[in-house]
Amino acid sequence: MSKATFNFPKNFKWGTATAAHQVEGGNTNNQWHIWEQTPGHIANNDKSGLACDWWNNAEADFDRMVEINQNAHRLSIEWSRIEPREGVYDTAAIDRYRQMLLGLRQRGIEPMVTLHHFTNPIWLEEQSAWENADLVVPKFERFAEKAAQSFGDLCDFWCTINEPNIYGVMCYLSGGRMPPGKEDMPLALRVMQNMMLGHAAAYHALHRVQPMARVGFAHHIRPMQPASRRNPLDGIAAKIVDGMFNWSLFNVIQTGKWDRLMGRGAPSAKALKGTLDWVGVNYYTRQFIKFQHQNNGSFFAEVSGHPEGAVISDFNYGEIYPQGFLIALRKTAQLGVPIYITENGLPDEADAMRPAFLAEHVRQIWLAANFNWNIAGYYHWSLVDNFEWGEGWRMKFGLYAVDHITQTRALRKSGRLYGEISKANALSAEMVQEYAPELMEKMFPD
Repeated sequence: MSKATFNFPKNFKWGTATAAHQVEGGNTNNQWHIWEQTPGHIANNDKSGLACDWWNNAEADFDRMVEINQNAHRLSIEWSRIEPREGVYDTAAIDRYRQMLLGLRQRGIEPMVTLHHFTNPIWLEEQSAWENADLVVPKFERFAEKAAQSFGDLCDFWCTINEPNIYGVMCYLSGGRMPPGKEDMPLALRVMQNMMLGHAAAYHALHRVQPMARVGFAHHIRPMQPASRRNPLDGIAAKIVDGMFNWSLFNVIQTGKWDRLMGRGAPSAKALKGTLDWVGVNYYTRQFIKFQHQNNGSFFAEVSGHPEGAVISDFNYGEIYPQGFLIALRKTAQLGVPIYITENGLPDEADAMRPAFLAEHVRQIWLAANFNWNIAGYYHWSLVDNFEWGEGWRMKFGLYAVDHITQTRALRKSGRLYGEISKANALSAEMVQEYAPELMEKMFPD
């Protein structure tokens, strides 16, 4: 087998990603806290509770970022902490976030701050949150402006909204998997439209306060492929779902116009055109789509199973399919702005699959960079095991294992590998040999 090193561009960002509700603890003023109180909403009836105790002691995990040589971290700020009642701001919460951002800076870690990562203040949820554009867009714009005023000296790298497509699908199409647990396709589309309008409003607000701000959003991309390539109807269904889920939100950013299916009854999208200084890609897996003639509420499509022999991560979360990463990045590169992989990971409590997962996905990023696509950074999901929304504590995504009862941490083998990649700004054959030797013949053939 040959020996080689996959080198990355100078100044490449190597980081991890987290979300406030999943790691901070004590977030009791948002709709997720209410959702957790009803039995059956969360696996094993888990609750976020203390989470990973970041509100009291995030800095200990910042030190762990240094331990594995990170130079970047993506975190979110909790709207319901900063604005616990409409129009009323909590200076103590703002000060705590300033401490956290300063703590990252002092350790040589550049923060990327996400403004909305699935949670809404209770007062906003009671007003139907993202279902009403006239109500939510100006409130989100005001929140973005407040964030820039409060943290702009410590952060100029902003992610407005995390995964508007996932929020729309999981909250309004997935049978109660996320609050408010509705099942309504037109409403799901409207919520996605409204989130994009909120992104545009926040983009302009951030730039008003901080002209040199770098603003984008994190988009979940999941390549949709036909369940049977011999069935043309499966192909049509997959193409429609792929366009709607993966690419319609990018199209409106480029054109300022909604797609035919996305734009039914939608307000003008002119304000959206060009509102990306960079774009985030969240990639985990692919999905197979089957034509279903009875499913007219979801464009005659339904999700099919995994192919025979597929390697599946814990709790059937998804197929490990690194080739799909390149598919996602190829189309995203057409936007012509820097790309950051804002999430990529898998649940793997035994850490049996994650080292190989990391090596194969990092190699896909290297391939993309060598096509001269502007790939600027990679944020692994996640630094630590955390409260994984409806899956509770059973899914383990961390480079560090966490016992959420005792708050003890343990660095996994995959975390050591990621630390070596980050330090070297490269993936070498020696690293693969040590951490994922089963890949040597595939990645470094003679």
